[in-house]
Amino acid sequence: MTATDLPAKPYPTASSDASINNPSACDSQLDDSFAAIDWQAPWLCHLNQLGYISKAITKLSGLKNEPAQTYRIENTPDIIAKVLNTALQQQADDLLQPLPQTKPALNNKAQTLQFVSQNALPEGEAYESFIGTTGNIPTRDNLHDLFNGSIWLTFPKTKALLNYYHMLEIEQQGIGASRGRVRDTITVFDENGAILVTAEPSIGEALIDFDWQASLVAPSDKWDKPKQSNNHSQAAVYIFGHALLEKLLQPRKALCAHSIVINVTPDFFALSLSERISHLDKRVADYMEALLSQPDVTPRKLSPLPILGVPHYWAENAKPNFYDDSQVFRSGRRRQK
Repeated sequence: MTATDLPAKPYPTASSDASINNPSACDSQLDDSFAAIDWQAPWLCHLNQLGYISKAITKLSGLKNEPAQTYRIENTPDIIAKVLNTALQQQADDLLQPLPQTKPALNNKAQTLQFVSQNALPEGEAYESFIGTTGNIPTRDNLHDLFNGSIWLTFPKTKALLNYYHMLEIEQQGIGASRGRVRDTITVFDENGAILVTAEPSIGEALIDFDWQASLVAPSDKWDKPKQSNNHSQAAVYIFGHALLEKLLQPRKALCAHSIVINVTPDFFALSLSERISHLDKRVADYMEALLSQPDVTPRKLSPLPILGVPHYWAENAKPNFYDDSQVFRSGRRRQK
């Protein structure tokens, strides 16, 4: 499966929607969960290629609801891989850069990334090892893999770094009943992670200390609005975990991310969104490499963050008593002073 399965520039030119509009090219019976995605949700705003992906998925989801189209819809597999490959190629073209690559491990060469059918994964081969040695990301036609692919598009260096450490651990430890502390940490962040980026260190320190008032409430006016970025903001959260994005299709107050804190200078917030994300991708990859190299690394190194408590993420958190719920905003562990 290559990016040429769909037009390299599918959006927004007049001819670009051919593969979306032509059922013979890309019909897929996407279930109703795809139609439920709120593409304007604040936690999705940072995703690269969001415009094309949302347009493509919305069109595909709508086809099966049009009586005139129903008879033409066939269960064509691997449509999510095709959509993601098109977005990947378009992004490379827009940036005038080559397609992203894996981080080579175990004497493997760097491999160019592309999304392929889940059926391409050989029986018995570890998912992460297959990606590392081939550059092929097995992808199913479901929401989980759509969001996973979207994070690969947005944070390719970090995703490649995490895959690299998975490979190292698999080579050293094999595949057993448990992943071990390193792979456990990778998996928790990969599935459920969030990045707090701040130019005010006290906000990050308060988050790590479970001090919700000092991190989320008192400085709420310093937090960036996802849809109205402010050059004078001092804090923002960008979701990394693709399973967390899937859970947020049905937002619940109790949803909790596992976060890291990246401190930046104030001029970070003067950058465009795409520049912010590009900068963060390298910073997060470096952070995670240092974290995963620690001899005592465990998922407890990641800081809990009730995600709907992030300012401007959820209307209800504008009420001060939102944070009084001790079942969600727990006192938690405190750092040794």
